[in-house]
Amino acid sequence: MNSAWSARHSVQAVAQRTAALVNALTGEKATPDEIAGVLREHGEQGSPEVSEGDMAPLRTAALRLREVFAANDADEAAARLNGLLAECAGPLRLTSHRGASPWHPHLDAHDEAPWGEWLLASSALALTVLVWDRQQPPGGICASAACGNVFLTQGSGPVRRYCSRRCATRERVAAHRRARGAAPGAPDTPA
Repeated sequence: MNSAWSARHSVQAVAQRTAALVNALTGEKATPDEIAGVLREHGEQGSPEVSEGDMAPLRTAALRLREVFAANDADEAAARLNGLLAECAGPLRLTSHRGASPWHPHLDAHDEAPWGEWLLASSALALTVLVWDRQQPPGGICASAACGNVFLTQGSGPVRRYCSRRCATRERVAAHRRARGAAPGAPDTPA
């Protein structure tokens, strides 16, 4: 097995896939083809078959996972993950999907579990490991009112508030413009 093949099943890769799917499924109305595209972008082999019937359970799973990203601290994230695990986790098992992938853990009922069950179980497992490893929530929700995407935190450092530099810059510029507009004698239009 090469390292690229194994890397798509790493905890970080699964967590990144989780964030991408949560954003796609809770944002504008995504289509089954768009979700299949996100799955392919994050290492799903072949042509994942996502049907219209899969979409409602996937959206429900994404909304529940979003609550983990909204946690204010490790205790809250752990409580939310414990609830998800109690509800969705089957027995922990290793699978290679009949040799089609490297060995990796699964918590869903079986290798052919429905997409919604798979997303909830695999994501809860990855996010649990991140909370365990870092002793903090696995990420957050972008503070930009124009965005609201979830994001993963990347270790230590200051608390992150935005999903990207673009959102952070947009908010700083908007705050600057509001402050200039509120200052006595400030021009009505930007210079």
